[in-house]
Amino acid sequence: MGDTAVHSGSDDPNRRDFIHIAALAAAGGAGAMLAWPLVQQMNPSGDTLALASIEVDLSKVTEGMQVVLKWRGKPLFVRYRTAAEIASAQAADSEPLKDKEHSKDSERHVVGKPQYLVLVGVCTHLGCVPTFGGGDYKGWFCPCHGSQYDTSGRIRKGPAPKNLEVPDIAVLSDTMIKVG
Repeated sequence: MGDTAVHSGSDDPNRRDFIHIAALAAAGGAGAMLAWPLVQQMNPSGDTLALASIEVDLSKVTEGMQVVLKWRGKPLFVRYRTAAEIASAQAADSEPLKDKEHSKDSERHVVGKPQYLVLVGVCTHLGCVPTFGGGDYKGWFCPCHGSQYDTSGRIRKGPAPKNLEVPDIAVLSDTMIKVG
């Protein structure tokens, strides 16, 4: 009888390795199945993802008009600039500016449409919402601490450290853009 135990293969290293590999694979699969719902619950919800981008019909905005939309919980300024506002913004390209990043007017407006300017309407100092038409530069004026932005949304005066943010914009057609 002792002879059959030797020939039954209970000490076969290949069989033992297979059992170990199969047990580890099963444990790994079970661990992944348990971790998946935990990882998925950290992703943004559907309603949040729906707000990640917004389509804007530019034909609804007339010259000299500004539309304020809500995007990602922040105000989004869509402005149709007048010829004087565009000229003022382009003239300031050569002046020394506080924030050098995206300081040229051509980097800030909708591509191919210099009359349309789209900005996140949050002051870069403490997050207040600036109003249009105030200050020395006839752009946006933050009533909280006096930051002044020009007609291209660049910081010109006051405590704000950066220009008003220009979001990612994709031109969908002559009259439609997608923000975000």
